[in-house]
Amino acid sequence: MRRSFTLIFLVFLAFVFTTQAQKKRNTTVSTKQTSVTSANSITPNVAIVIDERLAVLRIQPSLYSDSIQRMRTGKIVAISGSKQADGVTFFRVIVPPRNYGWVQAEAVIGKNRKGDDERLAKLIQASEGFEQVERAVIYLENFPNSPLRPAILLLLGDLVEESAGKLSRDATRQLVNREVSASGAPLHSFYLNHSSLDRYRKLGINYWFNSSTKLYHYNGLTWDEIVKKFPKSNEAEEAKKRLDSLKMKMEAKGK
Repeated sequence: MRRSFTLIFLVFLAFVFTTQAQKKRNTTVSTKQTSVTSANSITPNVAIVIDERLAVLRIQPSLYSDSIQRMRTGKIVAISGSKQADGVTFFRVIVPPRNYGWVQAEAVIGKNRKGDDERLAKLIQASEGFEQVERAVIYLENFPNSPLRPAILLLLGDLVEESAGKLSRDATRQLVNREVSASGAPLHSFYLNHSSLDRYRKLGINYWFNSSTKLYHYNGLTWDEIVKKFPKSNEAEEAKKRLDSLKMKMEAKGK
């Protein structure tokens, strides 16, 4: 199922990007000149870190400059300028609470910068693990009107449910001991307070827990959004299947 959806997602990406590229080619010369000018005189605007590998905050706009810190995915910064150096573009950024410096442009995205939604969508598809989940959440938070929203919603739900199996096994392995029994607290409360869920909660992602099977399951909010807001989309039928499957999983009895 995951491979077939990945193929659909890639085809959809190619279609959307080709359509947008055709629109760009049809714009007038004066429009192109205006966009170049605005890119060279960036006004202060919010941006979000999407690639920790490149997100080194530097004192000067140079790959050889001393670093101040490495910024984590999801960090919010304010762009106040740009400069070319060492074959890349650097943005001058203000980093709350008290830092400022220069960071490579590809490390961040801005919701108002043309092409950043396409770039982040491609990065999501090429990502793996929890980083893929983080980037998908960033996309949904910053590009609410994107034509790719139903596809990203479906992908995010699948990724989170896919991770539920490992989270369940890890929690069970840690919670089977005398200390848990001696606490007097119900077992399901230990599962739902487990530290492995913390980083998902920070992203607004929540799991349900089946006490009978001792398994976590994604609560299905992204699938529900597809069904309610995008009922005519290609992803709607798949989302309904996921929700039906979720209901069965939550009603399942342990062996």
